[in-house]
Amino acid sequence: MQIAVLGAGSMGHGIAHVSAMAGHDVVLRDVESGFVENGLEEIRTNLQGGVDRDKLTDAEMEATLERIEGTTDLEAAVEDAALVIEAVPEDMDLKKDVFSDVEDATGEETIIASNTSSLSVTEIASALEYPERAVGLHFFNPPHIMDLVEVVVAEQTNDRAEKFAIDYVRDIEKEDVVVRDTAGFATSRLGLVLGLEAIRMVERGIASPADIDEGMTLGYGHPMGPLELTDHVGLDVRLHIAEHLREELGERFKPPQSLRRKVQAGKLGKKSGEGYYVWEDGERVGMSGRWDDDA
Repeated sequence: MQIAVLGAGSMGHGIAHVSAMAGHDVVLRDVESGFVENGLEEIRTNLQGGVDRDKLTDAEMEATLERIEGTTDLEAAVEDAALVIEAVPEDMDLKKDVFSDVEDATGEETIIASNTSSLSVTEIASALEYPERAVGLHFFNPPHIMDLVEVVVAEQTNDRAEKFAIDYVRDIEKEDVVVRDTAGFATSRLGLVLGLEAIRMVERGIASPADIDEGMTLGYGHPMGPLELTDHVGLDVRLHIAEHLREELGERFKPPQSLRRKVQAGKLGKKSGEGYYVWEDGERVGMSGRWDDDA
């Protein structure tokens, strides 16, 4: 199957990676060639990590890379695609514009999916003349490691699009959960509650980020603690989602002031080198702030 992934950032290149690993031909598109090149290089780096850990062979790595091409040309990226997945920034107007542009360049049978983690897929789909082919495919970061994909069914989504999305998720060897379109879906809504409370605990000096995270990984079996996850997702992304869910669902999603301050200071997590932890070359090397433990 031909798949187009729009947006070569952490989510986009990860979605391209897992799709190509499953045998699909993938076109990874972004608005600048540098973004595309960075995304392709990240895919190669992650695949090489899999080879180094004996998770796949050199031949499998090269075959996967051969199935991925990059471009800045939207029409060229989507014209032959059976599935288009947008993974652009979490901005409603931008996502609606992308959906509209994709529809103009594809046939009526092409399924158009959004990787949004919190925005209304129903509203995004309203930009389409044929919104019944729209669906949400909410991957988790990083997509090549996380097993879950949340299939979000919009008000307009028809049975064909829903089944197509579920079949695709299973084909790339991920686990699907199906939810109806609502603010924060299921996972972002629940995950954000945990993440915001962990931030408040740090803010009040109750425990260090490392101790909170260790409590959740060892005590509850989470693969990653809520503060490390926040650093992976991006503090700016978490703040944006919290503000959106506060508008939709009420004050329990009010962002902590310490989260706002970190974002204002440019401490956005792993991508900026500091969030609740300090990062060097993609690895945790310490905690941000007054905590003495080396994480």
